[in-house]
Amino acid sequence: MSAAEPVVRIEGVTKTFGHGNVTALQDIDLAFAPKEFVSLIGPSGCGKSTLLRVIGDLIEPTQGAVTVNGKRARQARADHDYGIVFQDAVLFEWRTVSKNIALPLELLGWDRARRKARVEEMLELVELQTFGDHYPWQLSGGMQQRVAIARALAFEPALLLMDEPFGALDEMTRERLNLELLAIWQKLASTVVFVTHSISEAVFLSTRVVVMSPRPGRIAGTVDIDLTSPRTAETREDPRFFELVTQVRELLRLRGEHLLPEEEQLLRDAAE
Repeated sequence: MSAAEPVVRIEGVTKTFGHGNVTALQDIDLAFAPKEFVSLIGPSGCGKSTLLRVIGDLIEPTQGAVTVNGKRARQARADHDYGIVFQDAVLFEWRTVSKNIALPLELLGWDRARRKARVEEMLELVELQTFGDHYPWQLSGGMQQRVAIARALAFEPALLLMDEPFGALDEMTRERLNLELLAIWQKLASTVVFVTHSISEAVFLSTRVVVMSPRPGRIAGTVDIDLTSPRTAETREDPRFFELVTQVRELLRLRGEHLLPEEEQLLRDAAE
């Protein structure tokens, strides 16, 4: 892959379900550059998570194509070119934190010494050095998500897909993990595609926000995020932060003019 080639290229992707009765995505064209942090945002049911799963080859598009690192998504998945983090941490309760992080390395055939060194490195990265021998049920929700992030990043994927990973957490924990995620991203320089319902979270984290329309999901517009880095808790008080939040909110409203009442409520929920 040349330096100028996107990590992800999405061309003409449409996805239908139920024998074509429901169109979740329609004519999606996007490209994500190396080291970008891109958030996908839109009302519930607009296809954000579906698009993420298409990129990750968890479901196939009905039409169109996705390439990752210049390869078809299926080959990129086979080559372990990306990690995935979902809203639920999806950890194995019978494995310790260290063994959960080591799992993909075991599947890749890493030897014991190499796995151990990498697990220790990842525990330090997510600031859980003293919790390697704990089990998931002994950790808070935020700590479990940090373990899931460490596991997804253990084999240094070029692409990290995140589907509302902090959606179930309280606001204080969520904001703290936003800062920790940015620190991890800046250290590893992976490309991140992040699904969220929160406008403020999308603006705070991203280099670019992609706004999706109500179903069938299309690209309503994109907003480049030019906030200074590194971002801190004070970034949320920056006047430019509020300007960018307003730009994203206006795009959401503009594309929701002809919604049914129940869809309007979903849009309001997404904008909060």
